[in-house]
Amino acid sequence: MDPFASAVRLAGAIRARDLSPAEVATAYLDRIDRLDPEINAIIWRNDEHVMAAARAAERALMSGDRIGPFHGVPLPVKDLTSVAGQPNTMGSRGVSGAPRTVNDLVVDRLIEAGFILMGRSNTSEMGTLPVAENARYGPTANPWDLARSPAGSSGGAAAAVAAGMAPVAHGNDGGGSLRMPASACGLVGLKPSRARIPQRIQSWWEYCTTEGVITRYVEDTAAVLDVLCAPDPLAWFQAPAPDRRYAAEPGRPTGRLRVGLLLDAPTALPVDPECVNAALAAAALLEELGHEVFPVKPFLLDARGAHAYVEKVIPTSLYVHPFDDPQLAEPYNRHRWERVRDIDAGEYAQAVALLQAQSRQVAAQWRRDFDVLLTPTMAASPPHVGAVLDDANRHPDTTMPSALAMVSFTTVASVTGLPAISLPVHTAADGLPIGAQLIGAPFDEATLIRLAGALEEMTGWPAARPPGYSL
Repeated sequence: MDPFASAVRLAGAIRARDLSPAEVATAYLDRIDRLDPEINAIIWRNDEHVMAAARAAERALMSGDRIGPFHGVPLPVKDLTSVAGQPNTMGSRGVSGAPRTVNDLVVDRLIEAGFILMGRSNTSEMGTLPVAENARYGPTANPWDLARSPAGSSGGAAAAVAAGMAPVAHGNDGGGSLRMPASACGLVGLKPSRARIPQRIQSWWEYCTTEGVITRYVEDTAAVLDVLCAPDPLAWFQAPAPDRRYAAEPGRPTGRLRVGLLLDAPTALPVDPECVNAALAAAALLEELGHEVFPVKPFLLDARGAHAYVEKVIPTSLYVHPFDDPQLAEPYNRHRWERVRDIDAGEYAQAVALLQAQSRQVAAQWRRDFDVLLTPTMAASPPHVGAVLDDANRHPDTTMPSALAMVSFTTVASVTGLPAISLPVHTAADGLPIGAQLIGAPFDEATLIRLAGALEEMTGWPAARPPGYSL
């Protein structure tokens, strides 16, 4: 079995009985045994349950039972998401490790699709830093360079896929947490539109966070989105239904698109030249495909909007899933927790209203001034392990440049609800993968998936393997 095969192809091999679910699960668990001690991507394991589920999947296949599109394919769940019978510590010493009793909605969708839930992946505490490191489980290392971070907060998910310890991995994104790790690990990370994937509780304002997966192949990104985006009749918000299945989008024509190119960080921080090179590489490929690429200076929230999100929305989100013992939280989150007491309801209401108004201004530029916006995914290369967490804990009262540079280009899509994808189109001089980001028009994941499929075919990025992890 090729551990770097797409989940779609693994599922097809299982349906054809060329591979058994038990063989697939065993292969990935063996790789976790062998490779994860130095990476630390998977921080909780349920091997006995995985193997029991794999054998049950095999029996269902042999019995001719109705099966899901990813029947028998293993997938780790990020440690911010609840699975009944598993702990969900949210990467924190301040949260109980007692088993949860209810699945988050995305977990139900993954199970219905046939995935076998294989352990839990590392994150930052409460997902509020763009790395995957915390005092409870320690840091996750980037398989491309163990001295570097895989970014975050879905860094454990990305590291697992990059090292071939899982074909795809669940994650979520509230400011870039799928896209940044995809960029740092040479993978594909799609943040779907607001309300595309139903959630039981919408944290970080209204649907600033969204569920998703990190993949190596665009076909996996599209096919998993199909199973996650089924409408929820009980949800407060519903994204418009797509014209067709997302799995049918790769290979479809897009027509000639107007692609706006933004190389300057909205935060005014300097942009690493390798990150600029990634966006320029994507621009050249898109021009080769016949699209028009030109520089733009769009409105992407002003200082008041950014302040409202970082200083009002994110801190108050800590009270949606509160700490059991805030005194055991990381210093930077404990500081945020305590500062919420100084934010009155009126200030929060004003912050949300401002973000709603500015989001309309931002979204109006798509299809008016350009069809797609192209940027670097991050303004900085993947940081060294421990650097961002150390900065945050030493300076909890301010957002340090080490973290701000990582989210400079990604946060706007989360605040506005626009779909965005990071694609592994560039390799830096030091061998690290560097991604470029495409941000689409409201609810237009289809165009992003078509463009991603075309760029994958041109570059062949799924063949890239971190040195030392290809076998």
